[in-house]
Amino acid sequence: MRAVTALSVVVLASSGIGHAVITSLDAGFARVDPFKDMKNRPRAGHGMNVLLVGTDGRDKITDAERRKYRLGGAPCHCTDTIMIVHISEDRDRASVVSLPRDSYAMTPAHTDGTTGRRHGGHPIKINAAYAEGGPNLTVRTVEKMTKVKIDHYLEVDFTSFMKTVDVLGGVKICTAEPLKDSYTGLDLPPGTHDLKGGEALQYVRARHVDGASDLGRMQRQQRFMAALIDRATSSGILLNPMKFRDVTRAVLGSVRADKGFGADELLDLGRAMRNFSPSSSEFTTVPIGRMGYVVKGLGSTLKWDAKKADRLFRSLRDDRPLSVRRPGAKAVRVDIAPRQIRVQVENGTATAGLGRRVDSALAAKGFRTTRKPVNAADRTVKRTVVAYDPRWDRSAKSLAAALPGSELRVVKGLGATLKVVVGADFRGVRKVKAADPGQRESGVVRGDEVGCS
Repeated sequence: MRAVTALSVVVLASSGIGHAVITSLDAGFARVDPFKDMKNRPRAGHGMNVLLVGTDGRDKITDAERRKYRLGGAPCHCTDTIMIVHISEDRDRASVVSLPRDSYAMTPAHTDGTTGRRHGGHPIKINAAYAEGGPNLTVRTVEKMTKVKIDHYLEVDFTSFMKTVDVLGGVKICTAEPLKDSYTGLDLPPGTHDLKGGEALQYVRARHVDGASDLGRMQRQQRFMAALIDRATSSGILLNPMKFRDVTRAVLGSVRADKGFGADELLDLGRAMRNFSPSSSEFTTVPIGRMGYVVKGLGSTLKWDAKKADRLFRSLRDDRPLSVRRPGAKAVRVDIAPRQIRVQVENGTATAGLGRRVDSALAAKGFRTTRKPVNAADRTVKRTVVAYDPRWDRSAKSLAAALPGSELRVVKGLGATLKVVVGADFRGVRKVKAADPGQRESGVVRGDEVGCS
């Protein structure tokens, strides 16, 4: 999450500001060696891959800020956010892929950085790699999972995030729905908001504003990153050496970087990226195959969709855009994208195999079905029913739009998985897509598609 600020270093470098200004800031980097003794790494592709991680470090946060923005508690010394940023070889495009913190991962064999004990590969949640083996194990685990060779490493904490946003003068965010999270204190009514550092931190940390939890939070982080790029590239900061220096100092004050990432790299990249803009960026989250994948000793994890994830990371390795716009059949606009809606199908008719057909049809339209349809207790249902917990009402309406004529039915306590009871009136599944392009079915969105109008 704080990793979004580290990208501003790369973007702001596109100003081509003098070598003396950049070189004077080089000393601001705390150095780390995440590539030490690494062997059998993935083959290098084209372009540059930067691993951006946001830690929960809060040592420099004041007591007043801790109370106001609800930053109390001990840090877990883990990576709260992990992103791969791919800068194309021609420096015309930045592709950002978020890796969910609770992703099921398998570490390579390694030595524990704290105890010195040797460990074989074992399952973990991907954000725990940092606590167990620091930046080195984090990079090695990401490379093992993605087969993408990481060229540079940047690590950012709470302090850098807040300072950077404040020096930029705030970042504009818009929302169609109220966003309220009692954990972080976020409370935004519908509309457009200029968020300062602390408020922006609440926005990108919030996990409890809707049923999407961590996936919803990553979408907000990507939206914020696009807005940050827009602010940095449209505010004149790139043409003001002193303002540029102040922003970069704010970022570098709490950044750790690999030894090979310094002033010369910033300048080389900056000269090549002078025309960078929000439309040059694209954002996505690694495709998830199973939510709530329970692993002994780890609890509930997210398991990637192996085939879709492989295609995504192959695009990074081959230096290709993550998505290509294709013409297709018109779809009904809905609030929530199908890929965010989990569905259990029940056959409420006497027609054998209808449950499987409906499950497959919904899955084909992008819904996250359980792929295990069952027979309903009542096999004489006339009208198809979408049963839902009232906390997931927007998801229910989006699902009902894909099932013309279906009836919405509130079932308190049902939880995040919606239930479709197929009735005799079922005639097919209609294609729907999110009205917000940030939820596009491909999961990829360009930076200029998530700005405020």
